[in-house]
Amino acid sequence: MPIATGEGVKLEEADTDNLPISPSPASFSGRIDLSSYAFTPAALIKPETPSSSKPASPNRHSIQTPPSATKNPPLKRSSSTTPLPSPSKKPKRPKPTSYAPPSTYAHLPELTDILAPSLHLLFIGLNPGLTTASQGHAYAHPSNRFWSLLHSSGITTRRLRPEEDGTLLEWGCGNTNIVARPTRNGGELGRGEMDGNVGVLVGKVAKWRPEAVCVVGKSIWESIFRVLKSRSLKKDEFAYGWQEGERLGVEEDGIDVENGEAIKGWEGARVFVACSTSGLAASVPLAEKERIWRELGVWIEGRRAERGISEAKAKIAEPPLKNEDP
Repeated sequence: MPIATGEGVKLEEADTDNLPISPSPASFSGRIDLSSYAFTPAALIKPETPSSSKPASPNRHSIQTPPSATKNPPLKRSSSTTPLPSPSKKPKRPKPTSYAPPSTYAHLPELTDILAPSLHLLFIGLNPGLTTASQGHAYAHPSNRFWSLLHSSGITTRRLRPEEDGTLLEWGCGNTNIVARPTRNGGELGRGEMDGNVGVLVGKVAKWRPEAVCVVGKSIWESIFRVLKSRSLKKDEFAYGWQEGERLGVEEDGIDVENGEAIKGWEGARVFVACSTSGLAASVPLAEKERIWRELGVWIEGRRAERGISEAKAKIAEPPLKNEDP
């Protein structure tokens, strides 16, 4: 109940421990009852469980474990469930073109050779591409550098267009191929097919007798060499340019079996091997291609001078452009 004081009524309940207690008879039982109502501070404090990370007393040293060691280690993923990331894959190269039989492009015509007696130079290409066969003019694909290299090398004094290939004769040059049938690229030709046409090629050279031949591509020369020498061309035997000591179309003195006339022997045409002009042939840098072809151009310029054919006579007038208006 509230206790009245001089200052008013205090809104607190009386502490029963401070009230006077009537004495009870001295006995062991009475003392026990009294102590049960006594104030014990320890009973109000919840004991704390000693921590293993804190020392028991300030004077006693203990070894503390680093917090990182007490944490559970991260679980390791099994390589069988989660494979490790594989290294980045390289871009796949296009698969090489496989052999295409003659029936594949039988609907396309063969390219007509450009030949005449006693030429300065006869170009020997691989075979006509599809664009060349369709248009009927040599090296007609826009990516082919044949006509631009002829101009930059000095073989022609201006850049000819594919449809002007017939005018090569006026520059003392001609054109043929080791394989006559067209394909999309050289990968569709067989090695045996190239080797089998070497005899036909040599016969053309022997018949028309140019001063020199320009083999437009290393693979063509490898085929010619393989057939004529009965062995493969070694790597250290080859370099672009003049093949010293090599002659193509050599003929001995003899008698023509058809008319019985004497055939004067011929020492054959010199051989110059140039890099391919195809847009797919990227192994030789353009600057190197121009250097190789310029070597041939210097020779052509010299032969024209020796024959008394000046630059002015060899130059062909630019044909007028066709009017494309309807």
